[in-house]
Amino acid sequence: YAPSPHLARYIVSLQTTKGQHFCVGSLVHKYWVLTAAHCNTGVDQMMIVAGDNSLGKYEGMEQYSKPHSFTPHPLYNKSSYNADIMLIKLRAPIKLNRYVSLAPLPKQNTGVLPGQSCQVSGWRSTSQGKGVSLLTLHSVNLPIISTAKCNSSKSINGSITSNMICADYRTGEKDTCKWNSGESLVCKGQLYGLSSWGNICGDAGFPGVYTAVARFRRWIDRTIYRSFIRCQR
Repeated sequence: YAPSPHLARYIVSLQTTKGQHFCVGSLVHKYWVLTAAHCNTGVDQMMIVAGDNSLGKYEGMEQYSKPHSFTPHPLYNKSSYNADIMLIKLRAPIKLNRYVSLAPLPKQNTGVLPGQSCQVSGWRSTSQGKGVSLLTLHSVNLPIISTAKCNSSKSINGSITSNMICADYRTGEKDTCKWNSGESLVCKGQLYGLSSWGNICGDAGFPGVYTAVARFRRWIDRTIYRSFIRCQR
């Protein structure tokens, strides 16, 4: 289902310099975006768009900023997707307003219980008639499943680490799809996960895997804080 416009106001679109959406990020500071490390395309190949509900349709609330630098987590592993998390520092700040806000982050090492319903937000293709489609911001509710259950599934086969969270879906067409790496998994009103790997298009019975943001809260704060210390010197 689609949320009310601009309900997930911290969500930003990561786009190519030609305007092609390819990943999702979450605004955690006016100068910083949190996303999956595998969304790293290079500083010169990306544009960040905030306040955009329907991609490809100008609505007047959009804000644009280019990345200044990328900071992937030092433990990020491209093959296992462990620590698949990255901070993007922006060249220009995003202004907070009624269409744009910051994502609330959980405390370090806090967790979510199996069975808890969490909300995943990202863009989905919606038909506009006459063969025209738009990527419109949608949210779905998915239950958390235990690491043990997730690891036992054939699609995962024991690959889940302590830095990952699994979310299940009992019917198809509910989980993240090809434009939504890095999208937010919000539980109890806080950003607990970033879409990382696993089932990318909602096939029933196969879990999606998310980077566990709470495992990296200290790293997030330290990275942002160090940046401002350097700037003030």
